Amino acid sequence: MRKGILVPLLAIAVAAQAQTSLKQFEFVNFSQVNVTDQFWKPKIDKVATKTLDACIYQTETATPRIRNFERVARAKGEEHEGIFYDDSDVFKALEAMAYSLKTHPSEAMEKKCDEWIEKIASAQQPDGYLNTWYTLKGLQDRYTDMSMHEDYNAGHMIEAGVAYYNATGKRKLLDVCIKWADHFGAIFGPGKKHWVTGHQELELALVKLYKITNNIAYLNLSDWLLSERGKKLAKGYTWTDWKDTAYAQDVLPVKEQKEITGHAVRAMYMYTGAADVAAQTGDTAYLKAMRTVWEDVVYRNMYITGGIGSAGSNEGFSVDYDLPNEQAYCETCASVGMVFWNQRMSALTGNAEYMDVLERSLYNGALDGLSLSGDRFFYGNPLASRGQHQRREWFGTACCPANIARLVASLGNYIYAFGDNSVYVNLYVGSNTSFNLKNGPVGLKMETNYPWEGKVKISIDPVKKSNFSLHLRVPGWVQREVAPGGLYAMLPVSEGFESVSSTSIVKLNGKEIKYKIENGYMVMAQDWRKGDQLEFEFPMEVKIIKARTEVKQDQGRIAIQRGPLVYCVEGADNNGKAWNMIVPKNTKFESIDYKVLDEYVKAITAEVPVVTVGEDGQSLITEKKKIIAIPYYAWANRGKNEMQLWLPTRINEVKVNY
Repeated sequence: MRKGILVPLLAIAVAAQAQTSLKQFEFVNFSQVNVTDQFWKPKIDKVATKTLDACIYQTETATPRIRNFERVARAKGEEHEGIFYDDSDVFKALEAMAYSLKTHPSEAMEKKCDEWIEKIASAQQPDGYLNTWYTLKGLQDRYTDMSMHEDYNAGHMIEAGVAYYNATGKRKLLDVCIKWADHFGAIFGPGKKHWVTGHQELELALVKLYKITNNIAYLNLSDWLLSERGKKLAKGYTWTDWKDTAYAQDVLPVKEQKEITGHAVRAMYMYTGAADVAAQTGDTAYLKAMRTVWEDVVYRNMYITGGIGSAGSNEGFSVDYDLPNEQAYCETCASVGMVFWNQRMSALTGNAEYMDVLERSLYNGALDGLSLSGDRFFYGNPLASRGQHQRREWFGTACCPANIARLVASLGNYIYAFGDNSVYVNLYVGSNTSFNLKNGPVGLKMETNYPWEGKVKISIDPVKKSNFSLHLRVPGWVQREVAPGGLYAMLPVSEGFESVSSTSIVKLNGKEIKYKIENGYMVMAQDWRKGDQLEFEFPMEVKIIKARTEVKQDQGRIAIQRGPLVYCVEGADNNGKAWNMIVPKNTKFESIDYKVLDEYVKAITAEVPVVTVGEDGQSLITEKKKIIAIPYYAWANRGKNEMQLWLPTRINEVKVNY
């Protein structure tokens, strides 16, 4: 075969595959969902103001990120300030701003976006290249060091460009992205230069660009980038290269990978991109590999918070079941990535277990990264603290603030989905939306005080009588499954804790209705009429959880969960202490109304043995006292504090002083 026709034939092949989607359903875009929820709407509102204000201030004033683009445009030989991947933080913030414009229209915010976009566009080189680090330093060795984040930065630019075009219809940034993608595609691809990006991100961004432009070249390029991985060892590299290749998920080709390795955020972005490519091309080999890797993550390497990446040394994974608490890295961006990846896996399979993991990461591991005030952040999210951890205004490497901002701003992306004449409710968030089904438009409104209460009311409003199936996710915790794979388990009553489950009764217009359970959803297929109302309730008992024996750090300890929320004990609620208590068998727990600063929560109380030092300084006193546990996401908002999530059940696990 002649080289000249290789790329066109590949394009034809991928284009043909793209007609066969693996998707079982499509998520409703956040812009079509109106969130009215008492839990999430205040957070979305706060992101639109406090969080984005912080991002703008840090990007424009406190750091040189925007100024680097201005310096490129002036072309006066000025120095670059900051880190080589700082451009990406500008793009992530811009993407979050674009999402916010859909839910909180603001002339001032749109003007700020346009101002930034003008500066970004003015920094683009004539050939399409855009990177302030390389351009200001006058470097000619573009695309020679795969660890320098050139394409990672551009991937986030593409995501921002697509988001802003969707929000406003304005093409300027989108056209900059197209010009860059065409420039990159002229250098890389089949028969061209070999490339394995050091930090994955471009793969998923190119699929977004493909979907908005319908240019198959971008989908081809994403698929090719994935296919380039895993060739080093096969080409004669020694096994001493394994550490570096594992760090970047480059040991094996993506379609042959079986276990999670390396940097957690890079892995999440890559597998999200692989899922996006699979959805468009119908390539089941990606799906098979991702399922195997997903099981390795969830079954052996995920914290109870849905956080991932235990090791700070590589910002990622170490060995199976290595899940330390106080030293947990659990980067906020990794939990955001878990939300992205599990959403894609859910759409590809139609299985609710992916939404169970998404919910766990969203409400716990990811949300913990954002302060209740909206302008303080966690980069890592430990599960225990002696008081050394605190939220920060910003970071030198500032990926997390804008990342959690764009997730919360686009929360509506994860609530509803639709398939072949079917509607899916995936998250229980007060909101409303509409679907265009084959029998006509259908409006849907959900009312709930989830996660504090389990009652849910859904109003169905078809324009005319309409037959379709309604799928309502049954959260795994309702069925006594903490997470798929059994890494964590709820303790039964026989072990001295109250922990029960129940089958939900669903009522249609006040009368009980039958349903079947399918892939983790309650499914009701029937004729729906205007004004129909469904009501059901999930039990909100306190659940007590233990970890598998392989998780050495959690042995002799228990965790507390209520609904989708994992709880912790913080010193601010317990006389400054969180390490001096024991939770024995037969402990009774009670849910109470409580406030953490201005945040209304359901706290959990119990009377347990508490160990203190006697007045003589030489004796220990154990007495029963009431303790208070709060949702994990709400800790560290009242200054430096002791905190524990996994609580000891034996006295030899207690620490009174340090």
